Amino acid sequence: MTEFHGGDLADASARFGEPANGWVDLSTGINPWPWPVEGDRLADLHRLPERGDLDRLRAAAASAYGINDPARIVVAPGTQALIQWLPRLRSPEKVSVLAPTYGEHAPAWRLAGHKIAEVLSLPEAEDQSVVVLTRPNNPDGAVCAETDLRNLAAELHRKEGWLVIDEAFADLDPRPSVAADLDLGTIALRSFGKFYGLPGLRLGFAIADADTAQKLSEALGPWPVSTLAARVGAAALSDSDWQTDTRKRLVAAGQRLDDMIVGAGMGIVGGTDLFRLAQSDIAAEIFDHLGDYGIYARRFPENDRWLRFGLPGPEQHWDRLAAALPS
Repeated sequence: MTEFHGGDLADASARFGEPANGWVDLSTGINPWPWPVEGDRLADLHRLPERGDLDRLRAAAASAYGINDPARIVVAPGTQALIQWLPRLRSPEKVSVLAPTYGEHAPAWRLAGHKIAEVLSLPEAEDQSVVVLTRPNNPDGAVCAETDLRNLAAELHRKEGWLVIDEAFADLDPRPSVAADLDLGTIALRSFGKFYGLPGLRLGFAIADADTAQKLSEALGPWPVSTLAARVGAAALSDSDWQTDTRKRLVAAGQRLDDMIVGAGMGIVGGTDLFRLAQSDIAAEIFDHLGDYGIYARRFPENDRWLRFGLPGPEQHWDRLAAALPS
């Protein structure tokens, strides 16, 4: 586990000791109220997924993301696998990563031999062959305008390049994937585990033109995910009532978290409905103070004034956060 990620409670315990009441883990942007998986679904672990399972999963993903052709959907064991594979489908070239963002993108392209430039704006990326960005961005929730993306995608396509858009937190918005209107030369990545609260299922998707989708699918092999992941994913992606109710619940929870962060004297830099990015001159001290109380937030070595807070789940976790935050 690198500094790019939260969620490593072994590291938290090594630093602060094991809390008597267990950890309140706010270091990840995972929905604390997951889509309900019934216990009898575990029987799916006894068999390999059939073609029909994967076809139904692709169809459900295409419908959920506003894609008219399921052949554009690539099924993967989490978007991290796609992040690792995409750089290997191209010869070494110039790649721009819009930063700061999820920390695995630049290393994956660099490891595959590409020359990486981490840039702060889209105009700085225009002379590259591949541009990678996250929308909404992690950790600040920034959203690049669709018009800018459309223009950039067209320019990259003329050069036979790619625009890679990480939409890991885009399920919070019911509108279609930005890739629905950006076909050739555009690849969008969709994480399942964050919004649906099931990261351990290891399920994610790429949305690409049919040719690129086929190449990615061939790279991942014939059984990219388990039968359990395929069936749970198809069911959850088709559950529009749960999605609508959950989006409302997350908005309310985010507003409640805002009040607590501001009340503790921190400013809110940005975020999504699954996390908030806070800023304070004493962020390091607050991080340590919360850790001593068994609450694990997300810090950023590249910016010691930032702290990211995921949503508490059970009411007692909200109470513990309220009691631990400085007043």
